[in-house]
Amino acid sequence: MSVERLIRRSLEDDSPGRRLSERARLAERSVEAYLKAGVRPRWMERLIEIDAAIARRRAELEHAYAALRRRCGGDREQFARRWRAHAESLDFGALNELIAQHNEWYPIERDLPMDLRTRDYVKVGGRSYRRPVLGPEWVLEQFPAP
Repeated sequence: MSVERLIRRSLEDDSPGRRLSERARLAERSVEAYLKAGVRPRWMERLIEIDAAIARRRAELEHAYAALRRRCGGDREQFARRWRAHAESLDFGALNELIAQHNEWYPIERDLPMDLRTRDYVKVGGRSYRRPVLGPEWVLEQFPAP
């Protein structure tokens, strides 16, 4: 039975229940439209994952920073040396891979227009869509060693 006949019968049916609205009747019916209506786009899921992972890492770093400060007491040189070593030891591989995927695919998935003057995609909300990769520099920027 075709979808159109099913809809036509539901409009003519006198059984109790709601009739389809005009908007529902005229909406495009395809697998793509169905999937698009109920699922967040991948770029949005990826950004949520990235933001959540960065927030988790920042909270972990904040805790480690405070704990190391307590252990080192007032010895600023020891704290700075140990904190830099800790920052160098961290692995951001999986998160940086997700960021690289975002930087590569976001403009395509969002169908961003090109800025012909800069030969780059237009900015989103006045800033670049690109996310910086994380590493020791990022750690020391967020939580500087004295």
